[in-house]
Amino acid sequence: MRRDIRRRRLTVSRVEPLGSAMLRVWLEGDDLADFESGSPDDHIKLFFAAEGAGPDEKPEMRDYTPRLYDTAARTLAIDFALHDPAGPATAWAKAAKPGDVLNIGGPRGSAVVTDDFDWYLLIGDETAIPQFSRRIEELRPGIPVTALVSVARGIERAPVPEREGLNWVWVEHDGHGEDAAPLLAALGDAGLPEGEGYAWIAAEAAVAQAIRAKLTDEMGHPLGWLRSSGYWTVGEAQG
Repeated sequence: MRRDIRRRRLTVSRVEPLGSAMLRVWLEGDDLADFESGSPDDHIKLFFAAEGAGPDEKPEMRDYTPRLYDTAARTLAIDFALHDPAGPATAWAKAAKPGDVLNIGGPRGSAVVTDDFDWYLLIGDETAIPQFSRRIEELRPGIPVTALVSVARGIERAPVPEREGLNWVWVEHDGHGEDAAPLLAALGDAGLPEGEGYAWIAAEAAVAQAIRAKLTDEMGHPLGWLRSSGYWTVGEAQG
């Protein structure tokens, strides 16, 4: 896919709550007429200007995945996990209303994973639900998929795709998802199916590293059939 570095100026059309810890913000604008996103792991830059910032002041930037888009209709949906404490993206999403403006950039390129594996394994926390959901929707019907997802205990979870061959395993935690142990235990319980499969990890950086090590070193999963993404890091500002 071509590299896209232009900025697009979009307008909020509506805001849709997804459970108690996620919001979907729908954006529209003529700048989406040639928008492309070739992979569920694509990232676009969102630009948030600080209140009272001057025209030369650099905005805060955050990476998010295009959840749904329609170039013909010139619409784009982005799902925001609501972090506490709120960073610039969470604060903006919680206050967003129709008519608000958001500038985006990218995606710069796509890491496309083929759709010919025997099975797929998705492991992550609530920040990965939008990407995992899109991946599931774009896979061929009936392919076995297991999604191990760490979520805060007691929250109203966002709706997710359901279909034949798909198994969501919800692993509850009491912190912010920075402890790898619950997901590692769930992975050990689930095991790996027979055949050739692809694993995608998307979680806190140290958690993702621990899961990757278990998959490759203990469970023998081929490194070339795995993608690991540290979506956030303990101690650093989140969305």
